[in-house]
Amino acid sequence: MEQAHTEVQDQTLNPSAVRDDQPAPVAASVQPAAQTVTPQACSTCGTAPAANGGPAPLPSWIYAIGNIEVRFPSVSVEKELAQATGRDKTSGLTDRQTLHAVLSKPENRYLLRQLCFVMTVEGLETYLLRPLDPADLGLLVEAIRPNPSPMDLDVVIGMKGPIAPPQMCNGLMVPIVVFDQIYSFDREALIKAIPKPEKTSAKDFAPAAEELFDRIMQMTDNAGATDEHRALNYLAVRHPGIYAKAAEYFAQNCSLTGVNVLPSALSGVRKVLDVIFTYTNRNTDVDDQCFVRVDVTDEFPFLITKLSPYYGR
Repeated sequence: MEQAHTEVQDQTLNPSAVRDDQPAPVAASVQPAAQTVTPQACSTCGTAPAANGGPAPLPSWIYAIGNIEVRFPSVSVEKELAQATGRDKTSGLTDRQTLHAVLSKPENRYLLRQLCFVMTVEGLETYLLRPLDPADLGLLVEAIRPNPSPMDLDVVIGMKGPIAPPQMCNGLMVPIVVFDQIYSFDREALIKAIPKPEKTSAKDFAPAAEELFDRIMQMTDNAGATDEHRALNYLAVRHPGIYAKAAEYFAQNCSLTGVNVLPSALSGVRKVLDVIFTYTNRNTDVDDQCFVRVDVTDEFPFLITKLSPYYGR
């Protein structure tokens, strides 16, 4: 199972990031007399140090699945992009291909720092994205695909900050997410990259995997901000075992009737969750459950146990 897990991780979620030198820092003017100093974000712990010696707030991690879109914060930025486009050779390209081509050029990198990158979940504007490292601006370019499809998906992993001020993105007020990683892929590529069980044909496996993935994506209010939703989203794109088990149950004439997330009995210092999948036999109406444990203490969730039978207590 560990080998299968590695395959889906390597084949599915490995977008190339465009990295170049960071921009030169801008000199800041020093104000005389008393000054209010705002605590800076800690790049290692993911949260800001507390002011006045109080306890530091716990970080709010994000593991969200949705789509990334480009917005203009002002008319001037929109006009500047139009001028940059006019200097490039874009004959025969679609509007989306043109946008990707212009933003991919190193000389137009300054535009990436001006544009708004908004993540939508189920069509709703959910987060305003900012990279923790300016070199990761290239990940945003990869998310703006030259040939988009309704099946395109983006995974954003990072830390949720405050609500964006109105002037930041033309009046859009959603939480700012400082991201560490972005994965961009489409649903078909994800399903194809999942190792198929030996006893299941590709014809039967693909519909089973698609149905399970859609069920997880359609769970209410899944913005990837709670521990429960982070665990589900992690499993959806990182754990092939849940798809193999779904195909196995469907072959046994069972229906997927529930996906629940509960605190694990192993939780203590660390946050460990049990993700329980319930399948009901279509003939006998008898439930059968299996579960997997996920540690969601830190920014990047990981498996504690493999998929196993679940016995309620």
